[in-house]
Amino acid sequence: MLRLGVNIDHVATVRNARGGAYPDPVRAAKIAEQAGADGITAHLREDRRHILDDDIDRLMDALTVPLNFEMAATEEMQAIALRHKPHAVCIVPEKREEKTTEGGLEVAREENKLAHYIAPLREAGCRVSIFIAADQPQIEAANRIGAQVIELHTGAYCDFHAEGDFDKRDAELLRLREMATFAHSLGLEVHAGHGLTFESVAPIAALPEVMELNIGHFLIGEAIFAGLEPAIAQMRRLMDEARV
Repeated sequence: MLRLGVNIDHVATVRNARGGAYPDPVRAAKIAEQAGADGITAHLREDRRHILDDDIDRLMDALTVPLNFEMAATEEMQAIALRHKPHAVCIVPEKREEKTTEGGLEVAREENKLAHYIAPLREAGCRVSIFIAADQPQIEAANRIGAQVIELHTGAYCDFHAEGDFDKRDAELLRLREMATFAHSLGLEVHAGHGLTFESVAPIAALPEVMELNIGHFLIGEAIFAGLEPAIAQMRRLMDEARV
């Protein structure tokens, strides 16, 4: 079955805008569990703009589903991951000036550095995922450095869909399909995420090699209108229907 990972970062964004402890991202994670999420994703950024260190501590204590710990390839984040040993770590690019993750990690140019960086994480028992564009050289490099999983960046596909540029959307979808097949042929587990909505999720969910979708911002936004549990349940239903 296609798994759904729910990213709870932007519950923390709302909390931090006002200060204090509400809304609590750990509470959101527990609701997501009850609604059928197969895992929880949280990105501890270097500037702590949303998720905080204490959130990771509490998530590790509270969750009964796996935690996917998104992080930049820094010594600080490696030390945090090695202390907590979450089920999975996803290495993502990170720039202070960006509003959200803008693209995939550049693996091919940093192959030797990243290979040494992820080795202790794998030895600690964490599944290592690399967030990358649907680009063959990057996938090949991710495989060479010892990543077990790649997460394909679906942002461009979702942007083209939202803009109504369906020719570019369909071309991007074809690229995602071809690269998911290629990555699977190398023995990599394939995940996907970024920008997915109720309207755009089905074609990505239908890709047979994709084993997990990680979705956050849209679900947290939709929760304002419908509630978090109904929003997750609806996404789960659309994903399952796409696999029939």
